[in-house]
Amino acid sequence: MSYQIELRHFTYFMAVAEELHFRKAADRLFISQPGLSRQIKQMEDIIGVALFIRNKRKVSLTAAGEYLKKELDYIFNHIDFTLKQTKLIDKGSDGEIRIGFLGSAIQTVIPDLLVKVNEEYPNIKFSLEEISNYLQVEAIQKDQLDIGFVRLARVPEGMQMKTIHVDTFSLVLPDNHHLSKSTFKSIKQVSNEHFVLFSSDYSSLYYDKIMSICEDKGFTPKVSHKSVHAQTIFKLVESGLGVAIVPTSLQYGFDLKVKFLEIPKIPQKSALSIIWKEDNRNPALWQIMKFL
Repeated sequence: MSYQIELRHFTYFMAVAEELHFRKAADRLFISQPGLSRQIKQMEDIIGVALFIRNKRKVSLTAAGEYLKKELDYIFNHIDFTLKQTKLIDKGSDGEIRIGFLGSAIQTVIPDLLVKVNEEYPNIKFSLEEISNYLQVEAIQKDQLDIGFVRLARVPEGMQMKTIHVDTFSLVLPDNHHLSKSTFKSIKQVSNEHFVLFSSDYSSLYYDKIMSICEDKGFTPKVSHKSVHAQTIFKLVESGLGVAIVPTSLQYGFDLKVKFLEIPKIPQKSALSIIWKEDNRNPALWQIMKFL
């Protein structure tokens, strides 16, 4: 008996590829485990390749399975987005642009962009999500985001990156700290303090720059806490648990008892870049690129 590949095969494959467990995948799909196993075996027979390595202890993807999962991630995300765009266009919208960003971008860069776009294209909608650099890259590759605002040195092949804002660094202190704008001369003045920093998961490039700011002044910071959220970092500083170094633009939009002192006489700058996929097929994205 001959079979043809069907959409359900891909749905079943993705469930197993994500769970790496046939029973859990079967429960998720509301089918029996033997039935799911037969469907996967049928799919492998149709394609002519093994997609999973199975033994009594675990299930893992073959190299071919890894490739198929990556491509289906993109295809399913693109289908979902295409259907959503179709509904928006039917209602008179010019579509939606999905934006990923780091916290500092929302202070000035993104609001300015949205205001300018809205003046010329009032029917374009935006969705925004604050996530880390590397999750933005992954989401753009999978067609879950259209553009990202990141702090990275480079991006994978098939993506473009353009620096759009260069910022200085500031020291964040509790309001009652003895240092002030008039007495702050060097980051070395806080070399004995504990530091609260953005995690390297947020941006390894950014984390390395923070470390180099301190090391250039002859000390390695004693890092007591890390976070990927500015609000958390500022709250810890406010509570007296350490000091922080952040891009200067992050001082806006928070109502906490902390103060920001721009760090003088350092070469390090914080570059914010926009990234996108070269073959992005969202027409709304290309309408707004001139604003970037």
